[in-house]
Amino acid sequence: MERIALRTRLRPGCEEIYDREHAEIPAELEQAMREHGLRSWRIYRDGLDLFHFVEVEDYAALQAALRDHPADRAWQARMNRLLDGDFDKGSGGLSLVWELT
Repeated sequence: MERIALRTRLRPGCEEIYDREHAEIPAELEQAMREHGLRSWRIYRDGLDLFHFVEVEDYAALQAALRDHPADRAWQARMNRLLDGDFDKGSGGLSLVWELT
């Protein structure tokens, strides 16, 4: 199991739209993510900064599987219009500095 932390940033004024869009994600997108090893995906927002916490069997495999998936392509188009820069599908995530378990 991999735990990945990612950071993205919203364009100013897009906070409410982003929150509203995530109230319900498309069922076909959730199904595709779960079929490819996603256990959970949490997003925290601090102003314009978004922090994603992903638990997945293999993050690189998930990215590869979703790269050309129609549901993910449509979702990324919806979300990227709200982001200050595209969501980096090639990102390995943030480096873990410290953890207390």
